[in-house]
Amino acid sequence: MDADIRLRDIPSVDELLRSAAVVEAIECFGRPAVAGALRGVLTRIRNTVRAGADVPSSDAIATAAVAAIEADNRSTLRPLFNLTGTVLHTNLGRALLAQAAIDAATASMREAVALEFDLESGKRGERDDHLRALICELTGAADATVVNNNAAAVLLTLNSLAAGREAIVSRGELIEIGGAFRMPDIMQCSGVRLVEVGTTNRTHARDYRDAIGPETGLILKVHTSNYRIEGFTKEVGVRELAAIAHERGLPLINDLGSGTLTDLDRFGLAHEPTVAEAVADGADIVTFSGDKLLGGPQAGVIVGRGDLLERINTNPMKRALRVDKIRLAALTATLTLYRDPDRLSERLPTLRLLTRSQAEVRQQAERLSHLVGRAVNGAFKVSVIDCGSQIGSGALPLVTVPSAGLALASSSGSGRMLAELAAALRRLPMPVIGRIERGSLILDLRCLEDEEGFIAHLSHLDLPTGGSSS
Repeated sequence: MDADIRLRDIPSVDELLRSAAVVEAIECFGRPAVAGALRGVLTRIRNTVRAGADVPSSDAIATAAVAAIEADNRSTLRPLFNLTGTVLHTNLGRALLAQAAIDAATASMREAVALEFDLESGKRGERDDHLRALICELTGAADATVVNNNAAAVLLTLNSLAAGREAIVSRGELIEIGGAFRMPDIMQCSGVRLVEVGTTNRTHARDYRDAIGPETGLILKVHTSNYRIEGFTKEVGVRELAAIAHERGLPLINDLGSGTLTDLDRFGLAHEPTVAEAVADGADIVTFSGDKLLGGPQAGVIVGRGDLLERINTNPMKRALRVDKIRLAALTATLTLYRDPDRLSERLPTLRLLTRSQAEVRQQAERLSHLVGRAVNGAFKVSVIDCGSQIGSGALPLVTVPSAGLALASSSGSGRMLAELAAALRRLPMPVIGRIERGSLILDLRCLEDEEGFIAHLSHLDLPTGGSSS
């Protein structure tokens, strides 16, 4: 009987729709969506009231409904703080775009653009024309085109040049990339027949020569990307492999994977083969990514001989794999930055983050250590540590960049507490992603540029069981 009386005290949807907080929500999300959220909250309240709970105030009900609809409309593609120590983290979106690329992409979204329209002739144009000359200038290649990622670049190239024929590749280069995508599978989908030569650790020039036959369509060299074989090894370099291919009238395709347009040596990083080097060494086609070391949006770039690019561009698959105006604008703006190599590390976020000195990152860690300690309120011991960052996305997998960060260790030594802390950091309005290693949660600060935002978000931290928020 008491529950029935209390149920009558629950405000109606119409009454709640007139409250100030709900009226504001209607402006953002629309009346039907807000009314639906209110009905959902009221249903839960009726159930709790029947179980003996009191009726919440109208303001509390409105607040709960607004929170529910905001959560329902929040994008799952959320910005976060990448403190994993991997600069080009595939799962976290790889390269951050330069401001010039962001501005170009934004402009292309706001207005109609001459995507496939030649302003001089007034006739239909080609979208590759916006960046073909620039890519050729930076790589030394005769021609270029762009598709939506490097796997697509390899798929399209193989299908265009050797569908129904054999493609020779070293066994040591039959890689598996992230998400369990394997090079042999991509080759099979392209329509070529895979011919493996050599062994996992050693492949010689004679292995390629012996495998060439009347059904051979091309030779493929693949950058081993996310692993290295060391010790008793042998591979055939691009220059020698190009000579072998050209002796028999075959094209050599060099898949660089990550691909870089600049010599990383000049920035104090380990050397990675550049696209220009691959072209100069005789590769007929070179494929590489746009969103890794290049520092741009997701794209697959194909450069090389003009006659081969013509065959690639006339393949019907090209249309299915092409990039849109937004990525095209961002990629063009990114490539333009390479014309000013002296300021490239300032303007390109990927290089800016990779070239931060360990001393600079350590100073940042020392500035933040007591603030992070205050946020965890004694539940975890916070220490400044030296650590090693990874480039990521298959670039120089054995090379680490000296870095620094914070190690958070549970006062009780509990692994469960660390896992709960990592989960609590992921629940922040702007999540913080670190890594658990050797009994501590490591926050590598190499990629942290917004210190104030980081500390502000930590104020929302709900500590795991056994801790309390300050």
